[in-house]
Amino acid sequence: MSMNQFPRNETLYTTGTAWSPPADWNTVTPGEATGLNGLAYETLFLFDPNTTEFTPWLAESGEWTEELVYTIKLRSGVKWSDGETLSADDVKYTLELGQVEAVPYHNIWDWTSSVEVVDELTVKVTFTEARHQEWNNFLWAEQILPEHVFSKLSEEEILTGANEDPVVTGPYKLHSFDQDRLAWVKRDDWWATEALGLEVAPRFIVDIVNSSNEVTLNLMAQGELDMSNNFLPGIQELIASNPDLSTYYAEAPYMLSANTAMLIPNTTIEPLDDPEFRRAMAFALDSAKIVDSVYSGLVAASNPTGLLPMWDKYLDQAVLDEHGFSYDAAQAKSILAAAGYEDADGDGFVETKSGEPVALSLVVPTGWTDWEEAARSMAADLRAAGINVTEEFIDAGAVDDSRTTGDFQLMLNNWTGTSHTPWTHFRYLFQLPVLDTQTTANFSRWTNEEAWTLTQELAATAAEDPRYQEILSELQRLSLVDMPAIPVWYNGAWSQVNNSVWTNWPSEDGDSPKVFPSAWNNMWNMGSIYMLTELKLAG
Repeated sequence: MSMNQFPRNETLYTTGTAWSPPADWNTVTPGEATGLNGLAYETLFLFDPNTTEFTPWLAESGEWTEELVYTIKLRSGVKWSDGETLSADDVKYTLELGQVEAVPYHNIWDWTSSVEVVDELTVKVTFTEARHQEWNNFLWAEQILPEHVFSKLSEEEILTGANEDPVVTGPYKLHSFDQDRLAWVKRDDWWATEALGLEVAPRFIVDIVNSSNEVTLNLMAQGELDMSNNFLPGIQELIASNPDLSTYYAEAPYMLSANTAMLIPNTTIEPLDDPEFRRAMAFALDSAKIVDSVYSGLVAASNPTGLLPMWDKYLDQAVLDEHGFSYDAAQAKSILAAAGYEDADGDGFVETKSGEPVALSLVVPTGWTDWEEAARSMAADLRAAGINVTEEFIDAGAVDDSRTTGDFQLMLNNWTGTSHTPWTHFRYLFQLPVLDTQTTANFSRWTNEEAWTLTQELAATAAEDPRYQEILSELQRLSLVDMPAIPVWYNGAWSQVNNSVWTNWPSEDGDSPKVFPSAWNNMWNMGSIYMLTELKLAG
């Protein structure tokens, strides 16, 4: 079946997640193809951000059976796409793969001691420390791998191989791909149809590589795309004029909040290694200007901690009053002066303390028009406060590489987002040790042992424990005093849908599904998979 022969009434066309053709089907390392994790590979549980509860998925149940023992029971009858049965061996293999340092969930082995197969469907995990928050993260965020496939591969192949014919448990398997798109086809024997009465509506999901906003807006308006998960400037006007188009909320901010956009300084280089210099930068940034002029109100400004609004109950106002920041260019200048940064040569910009010129580059992916505009705005703010910053737009793949290797000065990143616990936000800021390649957290490469120790304690503390808030307050204080990254705004879960082919999209209205209307990779296991089971063909 060629790419243009998908029957329209069986096909869901999406865009907004891929910036280049799929390079591989590797589920172990980040940067995966759209849908790979969620449509194809699946997790033990789903997480619901609205209720902050967990739903058993590949697991039938999971519980702490002793203080340091967690027991997972798998569903029976779950089949991999090659006909093999999902078993306890797959869970044990996936967990033990984390012993390899380059695997993103390697950290669990700091406090996991053994994984034991009790029977075909039961796994017993024993810990040296009961890190409830951190373990929950593994349960909903990490995909289970087929032991019978992966155990035959070398470590190198697992980490960097293309995994060309993925063997999966999810509702879809790979159909085909091209330079500008990727197609998934529905599997007939997805376990959840029998076990949970769920059936995905589209037979095909075709994800189109992002093109310009103009092209996407036209395709959306014409009904050739069903869902766009990218920022589209002017979408409010288009929706007002086109009854087929809609967003989650009918009015501002139109989108659910998904993650926090942060300015990431490389703290291994001068003067970004100085917390006072970074705090000056925080005061120099006018986030309200970005909200209004770049996003026309489609987003909200972040609070100084960067914690999403879903965690407002944990904000410590006394800490914010003492250490928080807000836009104040004069204050930024006085912090710089007090810390010993001067403009000795009179060019309008401060030098390092040893008198070297400061010229910093803020990189964002080219084509991310909202981030390009935000970077222009931020660089101008920083220059106005005496810090010489120039915005630079480079290929999205090059941004990924520079973030991973630490070969950058300043960048924007929004990988701290909706999750089951504020612990993930502080892990994102403070995770240690800093490795040569940083794949998921602490892109600033900042080392604060105390903050990381507290983050690990938070992971092992139940939310009901009074100590939980104490730790959170102290972590908020450290994040504001150290400023390893500077929160600027809350990015929306961008989603614009067309109702001419498919309807019953997630929205605030009545009975419609209350999930993220999104194909972003971490959203499927946060409930977006239900979007596919609830979609209906339009009259």
